[in-house]
Amino acid sequence: MPPNNVPFNQPPQPAGVPQQAPMAAPVVGSGASQPASKPTPKNPNSTQNSLLLSEVRDNMVIMSDGSFRVVVACKSINFDLMSDREREGVEFSYQNFLNSLNFPVQILVRSQRVDIGPYIDKLVATRRSQDNMLLGVLMDDYINFIDILSQEANIMEKTFYVVIPYFPAGDAANLVEQGKGFFGKLFARPQNSITHIDAASYQKAKDELKNRTDSVTAGLFQIGVQSAQLDTKSLGELYYNYYNPDTAVRQPIGNFDNLATTFVKKAPNPGQTPAGPVAGGV
Repeated sequence: MPPNNVPFNQPPQPAGVPQQAPMAAPVVGSGASQPASKPTPKNPNSTQNSLLLSEVRDNMVIMSDGSFRVVVACKSINFDLMSDREREGVEFSYQNFLNSLNFPVQILVRSQRVDIGPYIDKLVATRRSQDNMLLGVLMDDYINFIDILSQEANIMEKTFYVVIPYFPAGDAANLVEQGKGFFGKLFARPQNSITHIDAASYQKAKDELKNRTDSVTAGLFQIGVQSAQLDTKSLGELYYNYYNPDTAVRQPIGNFDNLATTFVKKAPNPGQTPAGPVAGGV
């Protein structure tokens, strides 16, 4: 009869050889064997899928639904300092400008915090090169005043833009999207940020947006408002400042040519291999 510490289904082993632990028997009735780890499902609500824009190129913004946008920056005018006759002229010119448009536009007014750091650094550099003792003391007081003022109060500035859209399917196609309402857009399925546009449609969009931009800038010039179309670099900085309002004040975007690319890689999920390049992303 075998020793007590040796199972019946294994032959006895000679002395000096470590004995093997018995294997666990399979559980009866458990069905098919379960995999070691389940693959992590893809997140449809990722940051890249929630962005409404797909690419920025040729001074245009290509949206995820295939439409296009052009942004025109406008310089403000002091309406309060004008006389009554000048105000009436501006109002009539603005009315004629709106009536002359045969396409929708969006007027955007943005308030952002002003970074006083570069201005203070410039004052400090000027103070070091100042030999006059009295002027140096006055500059020290002024630098301290500006520093305290920037810390206690948020110094804001306003910028004005006119957004010009173009829908390849026609401007009336946007009425369906506008009719969804707030909750319809909130719980809508996120769209993919990859857009495929043929060369003919892309060139037609460029030509149409150029004509619309010229019409808007000419109408603003009649009012007395100076305007200029934002290029690709300025559009990238605008979106960067919008999505990073706090970081943009301390960390400017820097050299945009080193950051812009038409290929981006999505972050790999845990337990999955990194995804390949995705064309058309920002």
